[in-house]
Amino acid sequence: MVSLSLAVLPGQGGYLILAMGGLDHKIHIYCGDKAGKFIKACELKGHSDWIRSLDFSLPVMMDGERHNLFLVSSSQDRTIRIWKMTSEAAASGSSLQLRKETIEMTSYIEGPLFVAGSTSYQVSLESLLVGHEDWVYSVEWQPPTLLTGDEAHQPMSILSASMDKMMMIWRPEKTTGLWIDSVTVGELSHSALGFYGGLWQPDGRSILAHGYGGSFHMWRDVGLDSENWQPQIVPSGHFAPVSDLTWARSGQYLLSVSHDQTTRIFAPWRNQVNPGDMIYWREIARPQIHGHDLNCVTFIQGSGNHRFVSGADEKVSRVFEAPLSFLKTLQQATLLKPDISEDFDNVQVLGANMSALGLSQKPIYTHGVKESSISNSNDGPDSMETIPDAVPTVFTEPPVEDQLAWNTLWPESHKLYGHGNELFSICCDYEGKLVASSCKAQSAAVAEIWLWEVGTWKAVARLQSHSLTVTQMEFSRNNAFLLSVSRDRHLSIFSIRKTEGGAEHRLVAKLEAHKRIIWACSWNPFGYEFATGSRDKSVKIWCVEDASSVKLLATLPQFRDSVTALAWMGRDRASNAGIVAAGMDNGLIELWSVSGGRASSGTQLSVACVLRFDPLLCHVSTVHRLRWRCSTDEKSTLELASCGADHTVRVFEVCGSI
Repeated sequence: MVSLSLAVLPGQGGYLILAMGGLDHKIHIYCGDKAGKFIKACELKGHSDWIRSLDFSLPVMMDGERHNLFLVSSSQDRTIRIWKMTSEAAASGSSLQLRKETIEMTSYIEGPLFVAGSTSYQVSLESLLVGHEDWVYSVEWQPPTLLTGDEAHQPMSILSASMDKMMMIWRPEKTTGLWIDSVTVGELSHSALGFYGGLWQPDGRSILAHGYGGSFHMWRDVGLDSENWQPQIVPSGHFAPVSDLTWARSGQYLLSVSHDQTTRIFAPWRNQVNPGDMIYWREIARPQIHGHDLNCVTFIQGSGNHRFVSGADEKVSRVFEAPLSFLKTLQQATLLKPDISEDFDNVQVLGANMSALGLSQKPIYTHGVKESSISNSNDGPDSMETIPDAVPTVFTEPPVEDQLAWNTLWPESHKLYGHGNELFSICCDYEGKLVASSCKAQSAAVAEIWLWEVGTWKAVARLQSHSLTVTQMEFSRNNAFLLSVSRDRHLSIFSIRKTEGGAEHRLVAKLEAHKRIIWACSWNPFGYEFATGSRDKSVKIWCVEDASSVKLLATLPQFRDSVTALAWMGRDRASNAGIVAAGMDNGLIELWSVSGGRASSGTQLSVACVLRFDPLLCHVSTVHRLRWRCSTDEKSTLELASCGADHTVRVFEVCGSI
């Protein structure tokens, strides 16, 4: 059994009716009392595939007949059936027999007769609704409207949702009484897989469908004199563990990657008047939709267009560049002037297209839009092989799911080949000149860190130190050092110097820093101190001395679980004060204040836990990454972004005198 519906039998105060549908293509009707004693009443046959959804209406009065009960059923045979249950006084056995022998037209659509208490119920097929082109996953009667007292009116209106990416509202025609689909809404893009269910808003003015990956699709009737169903803005997010995130270099938006094989951009949408001047965070773009789980991402710092590099469960990193449509949408969302040029003349790419079976996103150029639209108009009807081109759009309000999945892609500009296994970690220096990447490894040869030159995208160095997967890397704020931590329980410090021909590097220090896997590391923005976090439930503060050795400054008190994410935010350069955010395997987050510790000033390093986040605000599973927002204005409120294995991205406001 895969679907159930329960209702009170009309005219029978204490009797209940239960409908069950399952894999045998039949609807099983049971009658029972409120004590829970149910007996089988009858079976309804007609569907030719699994029953997917059942729903009883409230009792309806039709043609002077009282207490008509309707049951609607949907199936994988693509049809919807409406069953009518008419109550009548229980007749004697002889008259029942006589009635069965009388052959009329109605007897062909009449179903079984069953008795509950002192009333018998005749089941008949009211209507067969054929309109969907794929499995019909859900059907639901419009919620009743309450009248005076305890009475309620049942609207004769049914909502159906199907795998053909459509939702339909079915109603009987006023003149003939035939059921027709009076409203049809849906998604036209090929990227949606279909709808797994539909739902009415209690007042019947909005309908909501949910699709693959939990995506929401909502329409609202905004018409005054006649119905006008329009798509509405709904929340969205990842539907698998979120593995990494990064702020844009200006802090305007947040970029996250996930095992749901998508890269998503979230930003506060300021171009919208909300109650109480609330600023809502919206998903404004989905730059990458991939065929492999995404593991890591880094934003290219420095000047020029917005660019990022992502790594997935494949041996190649991919470089993406913001198209013109995104830059203009970002300007609409943030109400800020663009930071590359006033007229966007530098950017020739309008958007990107994804081929049917490909992994690379091809650019759509601004000067090529008109020609492509003309050539496509001569094609025949769409087939399985021909997929419509994306339509890059400048959004003046937050995009809905259908637009996000198809019209907000970024073009892929380069591929970085070199690693022997799946990418695991990636980072960029603060000048936007070098990108470091690592992959999953079980040997020293594969565990190399590759350095790539931004612009030429050539591999300029291969750093050897670790023997197992490098789990995280980070450049120091002045780009002099690269810190790496690994599953081999070691940390390594490399000195890096950018040259005209590439990059020079030297291994400064390598030491076994923890007793278990080291998951996280983070530099102090004001100096050469850094923190490491491990599965051994400890966080240690270290310092690079004289560019030749590493010294342990402090070990923080034991944490309650494995430390899986760290982020160090500087607060006061003079006193070398900052805040270290630590995320754990259990989803909790703590803030620790760190100050002093410089040899030049002679002050001791002082550490203290200043805040433990309320567990209700935190993740419910492993914290994968923490990132402080780099804001240009000196405001007292800090923002911390986190992502985790519970499929969520969270942005925290940290207020007060921390």
